[in-house]
Amino acid sequence: MAKEMSELEKYYNKFNEDKRLQSRHGQVEFITSMKYIHRCLDELQEMGFHEAGAIEGQDRRDNSAIRILDIGAGTGRYSVKLAEEGYDVTAVELVKYNLGILKAKKSQVKAFQGNALNLKRFEDEEFDLTLLFGPMYHLFCFEDKLRALMEAARVTKSGGRILVAYCMNEYCVLTYAFRENHVTECIREGRLTEDFHSLAEEKDLYDYVRIEDIDRLNAASGLEREKIISPDGAADYMRPVLNAMDEETFQLFVQYHLATCERQDLIGAGAHTLDILKKPVRK
Repeated sequence: MAKEMSELEKYYNKFNEDKRLQSRHGQVEFITSMKYIHRCLDELQEMGFHEAGAIEGQDRRDNSAIRILDIGAGTGRYSVKLAEEGYDVTAVELVKYNLGILKAKKSQVKAFQGNALNLKRFEDEEFDLTLLFGPMYHLFCFEDKLRALMEAARVTKSGGRILVAYCMNEYCVLTYAFRENHVTECIREGRLTEDFHSLAEEKDLYDYVRIEDIDRLNAASGLEREKIISPDGAADYMRPVLNAMDEETFQLFVQYHLATCERQDLIGAGAHTLDILKKPVRK
């Protein structure tokens, strides 16, 4: 295990996640993800407001009352932004290099090194909203993915939200196997099934799933899906096109994507999928 983690660290020591999310295709993903994060936060604010019995019309916005955990926070692109908005944000990141960049931003984020498979630092039901945006990319068996999902659920309050990101199978097949012309090699080496499902190994660093794989995890975890979306849609396939757009056209593309990111007929083909889950309220 230590060797694979070392390889993962080597990879992220070279990979600039902030730069990716600031690129045109990355902006689409970030804007879309933040829209749905804010939607969940608004719902949680509303729940807290009514439970507190506040007077109708009274200002209810106290962002600091909402506790957010960002598991696999990377360099803090989401954590720092949410902390700047006044939320109480805690971040956990496995890779020391990424954690160092996050801490160097001098934000209000409480940042720790940690592993998505074991969040023993935190008590049960500490957080209102939990982000699990990076770890599922790098966990290669059902059991580890489920363990990460269950740890996220454990530290999330009943009725709270858990947002989980995955890398999608069809994106991998269309880009690496076909566009980059590795398909024959992948079939020969047993890295694709007969129905073209990727069979990644830890040395590959990334694992890729289909919607039915995500559904099985949710069924095993007992979490309830509120919505599943594509945070980037066609954006990753269209990098050169997006980069060549003038700003007005790019903003129209963002509008198009936001209007279509919930379409079930498009979700599985994007580079990523964002699953928005609710932890059931205990009866």
